[in-house]
Amino acid sequence: MPSRDFKRTDRVGAELRRELGTLVHAAVRDHGLPSCSVSDVEVTRDLDWATVWVTALLPQQSKEAVKALNELAMEFRRSLSRTMRLRRVPELRFKYDDSVDKGERIEQLLRQSPPQEADHSED
Repeated sequence: MPSRDFKRTDRVGAELRRELGTLVHAAVRDHGLPSCSVSDVEVTRDLDWATVWVTALLPQQSKEAVKALNELAMEFRRSLSRTMRLRRVPELRFKYDDSVDKGERIEQLLRQSPPQEADHSED
């Protein structure tokens, strides 16, 4: 029997990421939230919970954006139950994904450091 390359949780997570991306974009526009987008969705194995990782355009507004999205989580879940073909839509938890901020910080530090000269002297 051939092994599956993708787990069901991966497929559900990918579908949730697509659907939530459009819902979050609409919520940002309609509710005047700080600009943010969905970067990833991790679903538990039993499909009870989904952790939705979001990035903010302005990192200083990230806490405000995550708080507002968590308040809208039930509304998002209700909308997902109408559009997705799942018996039970997972409960949503929004968290801030700071990997982009860390990457930018590392890039900034690398640009600031002076170039290292290679030691080509032979003794």
